[in-house]
Parts: sequence; C-alpha cells; structure tokens
Amino acid sequence: MNRFPRLVVVLVWMWLGCSCLAAGNDNSSYRVVPDWPKLPAGSQFGSVPGIAIDSKERVFVFHRGANRLMIFERDGTFASSWGDDLIEGAHHLKIDRDGSVWLADYRAHVVRKCTADGKVLLTLGTPKTQGEDATHFYQPTDMAFASNGDIYVSDGYGNSRVVQFDREGKYIRTWGKKGKAPGQFNTPHAIAVDSKDRVYVADRGNARIQVFDRSGKFLYLWDQLLVPWGFHVGPKDEIWVCGSSLMPVASDGSTGLPPKDQLMLKINTKGKILERFGNPGGRMPGETDWVHCIAVSPRGEVYVGDIQGKRAQKFVRAP
Repeated sequence: MNRFPRLVVVLVWMWLGCSCLAAGNDNSSYRVVPDWPKLPAGSQFGSVPGIAIDSKERVFVFHRGANRLMIFERDGTFASSWGDDLIEGAHHLKIDRDGSVWLADYRAHVVRKCTADGKVLLTLGTPKTQGEDATHFYQPTDMAFASNGDIYVSDGYGNSRVVQFDREGKYIRTWGKKGKAPGQFNTPHAIAVDSKDRVYVADRGNARIQVFDRSGKFLYLWDQLLVPWGFHVGPKDEIWVCGSSLMPVASDGSTGLPPKDQLMLKINTKGKILERFGNPGGRMPGETDWVHCIAVSPRGEVYVGDIQGKRAQKFVRAP
C-alpha cells in the first residue's frame, strides 16, 4: 500500500532531473560539467561553504580542508591557493567591485578583506573573541556591500543580527535580534545587496528571506519560497538562492537541518520565481548534499558548493 506514494516521489524527482538538475518554469535545464574542477594531485575538498567568481571568471572555492581558498580558471584548471595560516572556520565568501576577497571566519569570529593573493587589508571583529557590540561578532556568516561601499555582516550563528560598517570599517549601526517577528532573525545565514541597496537576509531558521532598506528599515519578507542558505545577485538584480524546500519547524523553533532536499531558485526583486532546479540530495555527479553556496557567472554558468558532499560543482544550461 505504501509503494505507490514512494514511486510517485521518485518519479517526480527523476523528472526534475537529478544529475541533470532540471527545469524551471521557463523550461530551461542545467547539466553538470563532468570533472570540474581539476584538483591538484593529492588534494581534496573539505566541506565547501563559500564560492565566488571574480571579474576574470576565476572561481574561488572556500572550504574546510587544506588549502582553504582554492582558485580555479573557468575551465577548472587549478590556479593557486592560500589561507591555511589565516582561516579557522570557513563560511561564506564574496568578491567586491574592486576585486577584494572577503571571508567570513565563523570560528575566529571575524570577517576579513583580502587581496586576491591573500594579503589581509581589513579585519572586522576581534579575532578569537566572541561578543555582540561594535567590535565583536559571534560566529559571523556572510557579508555584502552597498553601492557606496558600506559593508553589511550577517552575525548569524551565535548572534541574530545584521551589522553595518562604512567602507573603511567604521561601525554604523546594528539591527535584529532572536525571534520570529519581522526584523528579527533565527540564524541569519547569508546576506546580499542589490543595485537599489536593498538588503536581503537569508533568515534560515525561520525559513524566509527578509528585505530591508540600506539603513535597516524592514521592507517585506518572503516566507513561501524555500529554506535559504546562500545568495548570489546578478547584474540585473536577478537573485539566486540555494537551500531546500520548505520544512516543518523543529522542536527547537528552527528549521532547515537536515535539509529535506536540494533547491536552487532564481527570483526577481518581487520574489517571483524565474527559474528553479534541484534534486532530492545525494553524492552522484550533479546531485548536492547540503548545498550551501551559489555563484553565477556572466555567461550563466552556475557554481555550487555543499557541506556533506564536500564538493564544488559547475552547471551549464542544457541545449
């Protein structure tokens, strides 16, 4: 009696594409690029929480293994690596308009701005010291940048807030606290800013995306899309977000762990879904296991990294 519902679920996911990561509502589809990237001999990824693309279309993979930050050419050729003597706990990674590389180190309670070859230019937070004030974070998760250079940090595992700094690292303001009301957070896990300086927060534990103006004024929220884990904002304000389908709230009041499946959405600034693809979760090529981060190239190539699968993968639109 129970076989039929299970068969329906399997057939639905087969239709969604599994290793071909399938169709969105515009009938597009994506396929995994085999053997991308080409790791150096003897190397392997740890969990991959961060991924980003620079202006040369090099792909920066931030992971929790040796050679913390690994850089690959677009074709997957290994270019260089650094970070072992700098990073304790890799989380999200961003590259700003000037090409600087920003790293969220949740174990060291800091966010660092670096050159592309690893020289530290700025440190926000106090290394190895947790707190909740203008100079301390408690396991920060991500960072994003306004058009004037202001820096927004989701201070996100130990605290439940967003912290805003100017481009030089001077503290401006904080907003948010633990809770479910608009403007409150339960694990603000990622953050992004669009061309209008709207600030998007992946409120993972509340299974929603909240949107604020540049000064932290609450604008609106989307709570019927997915459990959000990571963001990428494209040049036309197309917002890519990875995570899982909506899940029931857990006994501790949070949701999202373990993820029920794997989902990538492309949405507009009104929250309308433009594309979607995903899989039930797994470690075959093209599947993801706790997908954590997403980046999209100017050519529309989609790069993702996952935690349990310990991989970075590249997807291109199928013919």
